[in-house]
Amino acid sequence: MKLNPIVAHLRLTCPTFAGRVSGGIDWDAVVDSAQLALPAAYVIATADAAEPSKAQNMVLQAITDQFNVVIVLATSDERGQDDNDLLHDIRAELWRSLVGWEPGPEYTRIEYGKGALLHISRARVVYQFTFFSEFQLGRNHASEPPETWQEYELDGLPGFTGANINMDCIDPADPNLKRPGPDGRIEAQFTGDVTP
Repeated sequence: MKLNPIVAHLRLTCPTFAGRVSGGIDWDAVVDSAQLALPAAYVIATADAAEPSKAQNMVLQAITDQFNVVIVLATSDERGQDDNDLLHDIRAELWRSLVGWEPGPEYTRIEYGKGALLHISRARVVYQFTFFSEFQLGRNHASEPPETWQEYELDGLPGFTGANINMDCIDPADPNLKRPGPDGRIEAQFTGDVTP
């Protein structure tokens, strides 16, 4: 999942952060490089998970992309009591912003996963909220670009235009050749043309 659309969406829809939203692929790298004024939010790509293919003759997998929105607050008291109340309000703001929003045309609506405390000190409270959305690996229509090797390979084949059918029936069978049939004789021939 691309992080830039999520970051841009949070900047527009979460007034608590006043545009102080950034992103990255790993929390350790982000926390060392991005020093935004507090409160701030950081969107972190965390995982993806695939289900087995839904089809037997091709690959159609549901992929769940997961990301965290990590909130960093200035600590108001050592116990974090007031900060917990602020996090409750920020969580509601994140839900209004993200839950039900589609991060791209191929994705399902974002859903909420969970929240967890990462760190608290005299200076900072760091809390993460987990969200996820699904998409399908494997295209829905032949007009779409290939997403798997199988689709790419099949796109290189010539189109199906028809078939010639030679039928060797089981009955009547020639008792001198093979009993019961098929006996190796072609009893019927026909052509199937699929072009209009």
